[in-house]
Amino acid sequence: MSLINSLINWFNLKRIYQMELYREHPHEIQREVFFELLNKSANTEWGKKYDYKEISSEEQFKERVPVQNYNDIKPYIERLRKGEKDLLWPGEVKWFAKSSGTTSDKSKYIPITKNSLEDCHLRGPKDVFALYIRNNPSTKVMKGKSLTLGGSHRVNNFNNNSIYGDLSAILIENVPLWTDFIRTPSIEIALIEEFEEKIDKIIESSLDLNVISFAGVPSWYLVLFKKVLEVTGKNNILEVWPNIEVFIHGGVNFNPYRDQYRKLIPSDQMHYMETYNASEGFFGIQDNPHRDDMLLMLDYGIYYEFIPMDEWGQENPRLLSISEVEINKNYALVISTNAGLWRYVIGDTVKVTCKFPYKIKITGRTKHFINAFGEEVIIDNAEKAIKIACDRTGAIVHEYTAGPVFMGDNQKGAHQWIIEFEKEPSELDHFTMALDNALKSLNSDYEAKRHKNMALEKPHVLNAKKGTFYNWMKQRGKIGGQNKIPRLANDRKYLDELLKLI
Repeated sequence: MSLINSLINWFNLKRIYQMELYREHPHEIQREVFFELLNKSANTEWGKKYDYKEISSEEQFKERVPVQNYNDIKPYIERLRKGEKDLLWPGEVKWFAKSSGTTSDKSKYIPITKNSLEDCHLRGPKDVFALYIRNNPSTKVMKGKSLTLGGSHRVNNFNNNSIYGDLSAILIENVPLWTDFIRTPSIEIALIEEFEEKIDKIIESSLDLNVISFAGVPSWYLVLFKKVLEVTGKNNILEVWPNIEVFIHGGVNFNPYRDQYRKLIPSDQMHYMETYNASEGFFGIQDNPHRDDMLLMLDYGIYYEFIPMDEWGQENPRLLSISEVEINKNYALVISTNAGLWRYVIGDTVKVTCKFPYKIKITGRTKHFINAFGEEVIIDNAEKAIKIACDRTGAIVHEYTAGPVFMGDNQKGAHQWIIEFEKEPSELDHFTMALDNALKSLNSDYEAKRHKNMALEKPHVLNAKKGTFYNWMKQRGKIGGQNKIPRLANDRKYLDELLKLI
């Protein structure tokens, strides 16, 4: 083991020990987080509204504070962005992470407080490397560069009081100065808003460096790496960066990309490490390379609750603390955080795979969606886009479903739509263009992924013959009653079944 790794391990010992306490005292750690959140926010407008000073138990909290979604807290967000203080969390909120929208908004703006930035968003990556070095003591990860491919939106001033942008851009702006020594490209390049220009600059500045690791969303790195091979004429990434050893990934399901990465980086020594981080917080880290679940991070200033998915949509579903959840049962994740999100439903579903320590897997979303490339297209986006496309082309859609076309050796990512028309458009290409443009107008993340066809091509629309969907549902034994045709899926199961009937 090198001297530098020995020093890093020495500094990491205390933190590793703290995470080991997750195994022995998870309920106590969460209870401590819970009361710390209440105490710090008791004098905010929200804390006074729900009388946080008088809450003495988790049960009282459940009874007093309602479950929230983005539309519920949006009025507070708008006031925070105008510079008001002490609303959801003490002090002024300077940073807002822009992410895909809700049914009524193109984009959401998630508050990033000083506490959430330091104790959650920046702490997570430190713990990732602490755990990776613990599991791989002979690693050379600190001897080279970590390749960073930031988001498509740089930070922008909303007004003199607040700044918004992709979470990745916010983190790049706030990481310690010493990270410049281990990161490539420079901050100036990483924050370039034009993705194509950023890719070119990254390649120009990083080809001759000793890149050891990279972190981010799998689909975006496929775009970068394929461009690297095109520019260099090399056969795989190891011929460009021979010492590359770990990809820390998150944001979308990695499984559809796994084979492509094995081709790009043909090494048995390559490591893949999953994380669960979002604009709302940093939640999980794959601490054991031999398991595909993630350690639930209990001391980042996040208090977790779980709604059983078999009670989702009911008027009064139960909300359970970690001490009440069951193994391998599906739950909607609810969080209260040091960013001022209170009993906030983030839209993800998880299952607890282990207790002592608590580990989780992401199982999906609470609604139908496509998020194969980080675009987070929801059913409301699809319905509105279909209507706009029909209005503009005179078409009438009878049934439809959509899902991803995953990137391949000669295939960019895309969405495939199988549509059975009651009245066909005069030109299918015109309908496709209208559908694509409507989705861009409704969803900022889809718009970013479609920019210059870098990560997503225009939709692949197939005109299904009459009766296709009826025959498919009949084949599945789902005719009549409450059975509904699934509109969106994040895999190709429904698409591939339908294609056999077309």
